[in-house]
Amino acid sequence: MKILSPAKINLFLQITGKRPDAYHDLFSLMCCIGLYDTVSLDVGVEETAVSCDHPHVPEDETNLAFAAADLFYKKLKKNDGVKIAIQKQIPVAAGLGGGSSNAAAVFLGLNRYYGDPFSMDELMSMGLLIGADVPFFIFGKPATASGIGEKLKVYPGLKKLKILLVFPGFSVSTAAVYKNLNLRLTKCKKKLKDSLLDKGSFDPRCHLCNDLEAVVASKYPVINTVKTALLDHGALGALMSGSGPTVFGLFSDSDKASKAKHALVRSDDTWHLYLADMITQDDGYSISDT
Repeated sequence: MKILSPAKINLFLQITGKRPDAYHDLFSLMCCIGLYDTVSLDVGVEETAVSCDHPHVPEDETNLAFAAADLFYKKLKKNDGVKIAIQKQIPVAAGLGGGSSNAAAVFLGLNRYYGDPFSMDELMSMGLLIGADVPFFIFGKPATASGIGEKLKVYPGLKKLKILLVFPGFSVSTAAVYKNLNLRLTKCKKKLKDSLLDKGSFDPRCHLCNDLEAVVASKYPVINTVKTALLDHGALGALMSGSGPTVFGLFSDSDKASKAKHALVRSDDTWHLYLADMITQDDGYSISDT
């Protein structure tokens, strides 16, 4: 079984408070995009194992895909195992949710294989035990997220836009970013959140906001360099995704995005550029076999 495992971007990310369990409360607008890892599942082996073609992805129980399989079998009360092979296209530790998406793909793939013993709500509850973004990837639709990311509501107000992703060639620790966050300096204020909800339609020229961006940009000024370059080459808006360091630009059509990619590929040979589409509600998206 081969399953496409998509990346995501955060179009809006407001950090609203810190919790006693060390997680942070947030309000976010998230969307899956057409940049995929491939997760292959070989069910029926004695012990669960994971392999990956990227050198920086762990191949032990700390891999989220491994943890997802382990939890699935415990909940199913079976001693089965699965061989998991991950082919990476999504940059690692880049703010695009690749590890969480891989875990969601394992949950959905195994659930299908065993005849859907768990409901979507049950899978999402299991996913939350693995990571805060995993429920979103199981949910599979553009959504606003609150709590630590587990409270999801379908967001229908996204238009089809072309995305140009720029991964600047280094990884960022999510834990370190949150550790250095000063909640008094966050800028995605409540009025912007309310405007986003009340208007019901996302506008990349005024709604893009990420409270984590300033933390990362203070250490890595290239974040602002990439944003400026994207805007200078026709992006309607540009923003760092999640805890970074990937920055995305939103374009009105494929031609403008392609021209921007052609121009930026010569800007810095450490930048990795990817063109992708938004996966909107109209696509009826779900993780599926290839």
